[in-house]
Amino acid sequence: MRPILRVLSRDDFEAGNARFGEIAPASDGDLLDAYSRAVIRASERISPSVVNVEVHHRGQGDDPRREGRGGGSGFVLTPDGFILTNSHVVHGASRVEVTLQDGGHFGADLVGDDPDTDLAVVRITAPGLAPAPLGDSEAVRVGQLVVAVGNPYGFQCTVTAGVVSALGRSLRSRSGRLIDNVIQTDAALNPGNSGGPLVTSRGEVVGVNTAAILPAQGICFAVGINTAKFVASRLIRDGKIRRSFIGVAGQNVPIHRRTVRFHDLPAESGILVASVEPGSPAERAGLLEGDVIVAFDGQSVAGIDDLHRMLTEDRIGTTSLLTVLRRTEKWVLSVAPEESKARG
Repeated sequence: MRPILRVLSRDDFEAGNARFGEIAPASDGDLLDAYSRAVIRASERISPSVVNVEVHHRGQGDDPRREGRGGGSGFVLTPDGFILTNSHVVHGASRVEVTLQDGGHFGADLVGDDPDTDLAVVRITAPGLAPAPLGDSEAVRVGQLVVAVGNPYGFQCTVTAGVVSALGRSLRSRSGRLIDNVIQTDAALNPGNSGGPLVTSRGEVVGVNTAAILPAQGICFAVGINTAKFVASRLIRDGKIRRSFIGVAGQNVPIHRRTVRFHDLPAESGILVASVEPGSPAERAGLLEGDVIVAFDGQSVAGIDDLHRMLTEDRIGTTSLLTVLRRTEKWVLSVAPEESKARG
C-alpha cells in the first residue's frame, strides 16, 4: 500500500522548480530594462508625428518693422495635414512654419485657435504625413507611465518620461477661463514643449502639453486628448469654438448663512454682478448691478467658473432661468444667451 503523505526532499524541490519554472523576483536591472523598452517603444511610435512650430509676429511699438519670433511643438492629427498645437504658441502670429521630423519645412495656415482651452489647429500641405495614434484620457490612471515629446529650446524631438501625478486638475487659461480635466505629470516640460504630445507606453496620445509651473520642478500639465479631440473637430469645422454669454462682469462673493438657509440655497457663494453690458442678454433680462447670481437653469452657481461651464454652444438663443438674490429677495429672470464675441 502506497503512503498517502510523503515528505519531499531537497532534490524533489529542485526537480519541481526545473520542471515548472522557478518564479524569482525580477532584478533592478530587469525592471530598468523593461522601463527603458517602454519609453523607447513609445517615443519611436510617436516621434514621426511630432513637429516643430515656428511663429513670426509683426513688430509693434517703436519699430513696427522688427519681427518677433517664437515657437513650440505640435503633432499631426490627420493625413491631410491638420496639426494640433497650443493656442498660446500661434495666437496672433503673422506667419506660421512647420518642420517635420525628416527636416521637411512647410508654411502653415492657421485653421483656428481657442484661447479658452489653449488649443489650436494649423494645416500644411505635405505628402506622407504620419498621424499620431490617439488614446483615451479618461482611461489614464495616477501613477501611469507617460512620455512627453517636443522641441524644448529648439532641440527637436526631445523625449522625457515620468508618471501621471494627478487627474482632474483645473488650469487657468490666458483668457481667464478654467480648463477642466487637465492631466498633471512630472515628465519634464520646458519652453518649446508646448503643443507636443503626452503619450502612454503604447505611444498613444492622451494629452497636449501646455504648461509647467515655474520655478517648481515636476509640476507640468497637459490638456486631456478627449477635450482636444472635441475642440479640434470644431476648429476644423468652424474655425472657432462657439460659446454663449449673457453680458455681465462680476466677482465671487460669500453669501451669509442666514440667507442661505432662508432661501434654501445649495451653495454659500455666488456671483456679485459688478456691471451689465448695454444691450446684452443680461440687460434685457432685467439683471441689475448688485444682484448676486446663485443658479442658472436650476443648477447651482457658486462662482464665475460654474457659470462659464454652463454657457456652452447649445445655450445660444435658448431661454434659460437665472436665479438671483436682490437685496433680501430671490428673483428668477428669463435670459437668452447669445454667441460669445470673438477674442482678439
